[in-house]
Amino acid sequence: MLTQSLKSKVENLWDKFWSGGIANPLNAIEQITYLLFMKQLDELDSKRKTDFEEGYADKYESIFEGRFIPPGAEKDSEGVEKETLRWGSFKRLPADDMLRHVQTLVFPFIKTLGGDKSHFTKHMDNAVFIIPKSSLLVEAVKTIDEIYDELKAQNRFIDAQGDFYEMLLKQLSGAGKNGQFRTPTHLIEMIVELVEPQLGHRIADPACGSAGFLLGAYKYIVSQYSSDKEKDENGFIRGTKADKLTDERLRKTLESETFYGFDIDSTMIRIGLMNLMMHGIKQPQIDYKDTLSKGYNEDGVYDIVIANPPFTGSVDKGDINESFELNTGKSELLFLERIYKMLRIGGTAGVVVPQGVLFSSGKVFKQARQILLDRCELKAVISMPSGFFKPYTGVATAVLIFTKGGETENVWFYDMQSDGWSLDDKRKELFNSEGNRDFGDLHKVIERYGDVNKNVERDKRHFTVPKEEIFQNGISLSFNTYFEESYVPPSYDSPAKILKDLGAVEEKIADAIDEIKSILK
Repeated sequence: MLTQSLKSKVENLWDKFWSGGIANPLNAIEQITYLLFMKQLDELDSKRKTDFEEGYADKYESIFEGRFIPPGAEKDSEGVEKETLRWGSFKRLPADDMLRHVQTLVFPFIKTLGGDKSHFTKHMDNAVFIIPKSSLLVEAVKTIDEIYDELKAQNRFIDAQGDFYEMLLKQLSGAGKNGQFRTPTHLIEMIVELVEPQLGHRIADPACGSAGFLLGAYKYIVSQYSSDKEKDENGFIRGTKADKLTDERLRKTLESETFYGFDIDSTMIRIGLMNLMMHGIKQPQIDYKDTLSKGYNEDGVYDIVIANPPFTGSVDKGDINESFELNTGKSELLFLERIYKMLRIGGTAGVVVPQGVLFSSGKVFKQARQILLDRCELKAVISMPSGFFKPYTGVATAVLIFTKGGETENVWFYDMQSDGWSLDDKRKELFNSEGNRDFGDLHKVIERYGDVNKNVERDKRHFTVPKEEIFQNGISLSFNTYFEESYVPPSYDSPAKILKDLGAVEEKIADAIDEIKSILK
């Protein structure tokens, strides 16, 4: 997450948009994201050039080479050199010229980047650049430059786009817009480590929002082919160059045929597309689709599904896909079945659910849990306390890890008590007594997950439970159902020893009183 200095800059950027006439929080986030996209395109292009010059890449072709002919231009002479569309170029223009240049050339240019038939171009078609004042654009460009300069000075391995977005969402939440919140990067990384996506997998999120899970999977895969690995700010080993991925066909697969996301918010789709493209995914497959509806039937096609789907209400039963077995309007259960159906046989899911899904006694809840136990290998139930998603929601949640096909024999339970951040609305980083980051249970979950068959003592914070026992307990997947708190009987000294010790104390008190009396004389 951002340092206090960076948080102040992001808040300052938000205030500028608010006072500059863009009062709708979602509009402000979208316009800021466009600017971040413009900035990141320049940064990414420069990085690719450096990687090529240093031998980390076989070829380099700048997106700023050649001329850009804007839509509606009557002749080629009305076009401009793409080099003038770089952030580093247009930011030097006078204020009014900069606004006109971005409105009429830079923004139309970025809308075409995905190609005529791409999801990006399709969803950017109706996008509008609505920054109304040149002074606001100048201040926003200056602030974004300052943010990037500080990040570079700190040499932080950070998903800047995501962290900016999380800060902005706090304003969105405070403004009363419900249903949109970003899963913290460190929790995404933990889930990705557990499901282990690989190059060649088709990876999906049925309610992708800003595409944080897809980005997390991309970084995990890229790290496997990178020589520049180091610990990121959450303690996970990550790399960025993918210099060991030399097969052009496999690289194309990673960049264009791996990541699939769906959402029903057109603004979030644009933000998600830009987020992935800024990080090097040339053709992200994010589209407008209600994955719970009758119009979506992609069953059995994905190797990995990772998601934190919305669980804030009910869905109109008239719109629900008729193939669902669960007769309910509860979104958390419908998304769970949707994820199960999306997976191919042998595919693995990592999904966040409210803890009520684990133990609610309703028929449909039990039916959902039975699907996971009978038709999948339910590998892990990781309980998380209510503070993990503050300030957006106080609902206690859990992570389910399951593989479609086969049958569950044992389920591994883990009770997370800390993710390395305070559990209040401020969500501050925690540090140990030596001043180093305390990651709580974040990495312990991953370490213990590899030893699931050895964890049998029920008085620990992690253990396995046989499927038969789970059914004997009403198909409950609650950690507390099976936890056995250890009892250590107290030990007491003999009465004789206690009297002896009291006598010794009395003698010391008497001696101290005598000493005080002698001093007072």
